[in-house]
Amino acid sequence: MNRPATRLSACVLAALCFSGCGRAPETVPVTAASAFAAPSSNRIVFPPDSPKLAQIHTAPVETREIPEDEIVAPGKIAINPNRLSRVVPPVPGRIAAVEVRLGDAVVQGQPLFRIESPEVEAALSDCLRSDAGQAQVRAALVKARADLERIKELYQHGAVAKKDLLDAEAEVTHSEAALRESEAGSRQARRRLSILGLKACEFGQQVVVRAPIAGKVLELNVVPGEYRNDTSDPLVTVADLSTVWVSAQVPESSIRWIHQGERVQIDLAAYPGEVFQGRVMRIADTVDAATRAIEVLTELDNRSGRFRPEMFAKIRHSHGTRSLPVVPSGALLRAGGRAWVFVERAAGEFERVAVETGEPLDGVIPIRSGLEPGARVVVEGAILLQANGGAA
Repeated sequence: MNRPATRLSACVLAALCFSGCGRAPETVPVTAASAFAAPSSNRIVFPPDSPKLAQIHTAPVETREIPEDEIVAPGKIAINPNRLSRVVPPVPGRIAAVEVRLGDAVVQGQPLFRIESPEVEAALSDCLRSDAGQAQVRAALVKARADLERIKELYQHGAVAKKDLLDAEAEVTHSEAALRESEAGSRQARRRLSILGLKACEFGQQVVVRAPIAGKVLELNVVPGEYRNDTSDPLVTVADLSTVWVSAQVPESSIRWIHQGERVQIDLAAYPGEVFQGRVMRIADTVDAATRAIEVLTELDNRSGRFRPEMFAKIRHSHGTRSLPVVPSGALLRAGGRAWVFVERAAGEFERVAVETGEPLDGVIPIRSGLEPGARVVVEGAILLQANGGAA
């Protein structure tokens, strides 16, 4: 081996290495083509000329008075049971006519349907028989009183025995009792006709069934010509929806905050962003064994007609307020079972911050910890940041 040549090569290589180590590193320019740089797993940096910055909008964190010790319970709108009437036929018979249609608004006393019934004819016959019997009893009483007067006169002159006088007095007493009984039967027959809305002693009448309350026809289970024998089966359901109830299930652990007669706030899925006021009408006396919840019924004014039974609702109730930072719902991201927001630390520099949130309120999310008022958070484009390296 040529040792001098080998030694020379080693010296040249060492010199080249020494020369390279003393030279400053070249700088790679950052251009708009660079998507982002991530110095840490929670921080994202965009170059100033990145087009993605135009899709990201920030806003300062504001504060708002947020209810404390707040109860939020799910529920739904229900018909006020005190304003609901299920109308049954008062007598069996044939449905002669139906006067309303499903969904009609009716007033109290408005005809709903008409019935032709053999029981009506029987009631009219009873009325006539009672009147006839009463006339006979009155005539018998007149005769008994006349006989008594005649026998009294004869007894005074000794023409009849005292026994005849006593018999005549007993006959008058018996006739008076028969008259009272006949009058009671007649009143009963006429009262029955009056309840059915019929005139006394006129055959061929129909029973007109009228609305017991004002409201809307929610159910109609009858058509003309049907014969209905079951007088316990409702044919028409009328409900007054000027007020409705919100039936909510309040957890057993929170029921101590709810009291009958107080005001609560109501949110409806049908009208997001609107808050309605209701009054607690009833708190159930028992706890649901399966859900450990107690039913709370709240009355809601519905003269506007906007609220319909079975609409989903939530009731809110609180004791006092607390000033907390709030962010728009679009600023909040959820990942890994936690909530996050992106905070702008500098121009084009964003940091993912974990936060503890409260219940949504009027389109904003209360932040219980993790943010300070005045910090700028991303309110539009947070999804873009999450996709570009901010995911958990």
